Amino acid sequence: MATKTLGTNATTTLAAISAATGSRDAPGNFGEISPADFATIQERILNDKINGFPKYPGALSKEGLLYVPNRGVLQVLPGDWVGVDASGWPILVSAHAIAFGSTSWTHS
Repeated sequence: MATKTLGTNATTTLAAISAATGSRDAPGNFGEISPADFATIQERILNDKINGFPKYPGALSKEGLLYVPNRGVLQVLPGDWVGVDASGWPILVSAHAIAFGSTSWTHS
């Protein structure tokens, strides 16, 4: 099987927040994000393995942990972005990928 390409349908389909800047070795901190913006991302993450796709409580922690429904835990580092697509699926993009030269990632 050959590799394929993957991309979003538009540049505005992901709601996202960025972790605070700081040490690249320390977990990201969402303390600079307003509670409302943080809750928007946290509440949009859905459980893809249960009928009706309910919210996945605690999917994102202020301490920089992203609990990917039924998959495991990812550590969000400073400068990383956490987005959620229209289906409720979380996406973690590293600070390096966002900042890398002619990257295909854009943000506001």
